[in-house]
Amino acid sequence: MRFEELSSNVLMFVGDEYESVATAFLDGDDVLLVDSLGSVADAHWLRRVLCEDMGKKVRVIAATHFMSDHIAGMSLFPEALTIAHRHHRFTFLSQNRRVDEFYREPKVMFDRSMSLRWGQHELCFLHNPGKTMDHVSVDVASADLVCAGDNIVGNIIYLSKADPALIRDAISRLRQFNRGTVIGGHMGRFTAAVLDNAIHYLDRLREAVVSIRANASPQEADERIASIRIEACLAPRVEAAAFERQWHQHNLEVIAAQSVFAFDTAIASRSRA
Repeated sequence: MRFEELSSNVLMFVGDEYESVATAFLDGDDVLLVDSLGSVADAHWLRRVLCEDMGKKVRVIAATHFMSDHIAGMSLFPEALTIAHRHHRFTFLSQNRRVDEFYREPKVMFDRSMSLRWGQHELCFLHNPGKTMDHVSVDVASADLVCAGDNIVGNIIYLSKADPALIRDAISRLRQFNRGTVIGGHMGRFTAAVLDNAIHYLDRLREAVVSIRANASPQEADERIASIRIEACLAPRVEAAAFERQWHQHNLEVIAAQSVFAFDTAIASRSRA
């Protein structure tokens, strides 16, 4: 577990469970959290650092999306105002590893966008569906950063139960903020180049899978897809972290199990006919 100061009155916390990220915006002794880590142990650590060691009080918790590995801390701050997109329940119910005890009904829900002044910073919450239908990007111009949630996973993306085209569109919208720092839902902070890297990975992965599906039997295709190396998909000069390698492997499993890119293959075949 680790934390660091990103900007004036902005702290980032990275937990052990899934390297899940929480971003804290400070207004004196009051804290607004964007996400709240992925396990009870990590959430207790977050509360200890903020509340006991630093003497702060968490007043608001906003979710980039309502999956259990990002909302573990909500139950530890019962007096905090909770914020989420209106489609949060759909995401919570459709996830792979739901933890029901982490669920807490949001007090504030919105559809398209919402702005909130917190101390020296104004946080702009914008609906940006990609990895999930409730995904929210949090743009903070005064800190030159944007919270991307799980629309990126480091320099790659994660496909499970998502439309790859929707993820690509979400990353493209993140690029339009033109912020110097991108906070991922996992791993931590990145430069803006991470968004181009994630799109590069998605495009190369799609091309590889479509080519395999178009030229192999279904059984052979699954075997060949399982052997796609992450290096074949990464942007130039990007070296994969262990976490990215792990989730690339999960992507290959998801592609086979959910027939991801099969529709893209059919469209490509039809256009060549």
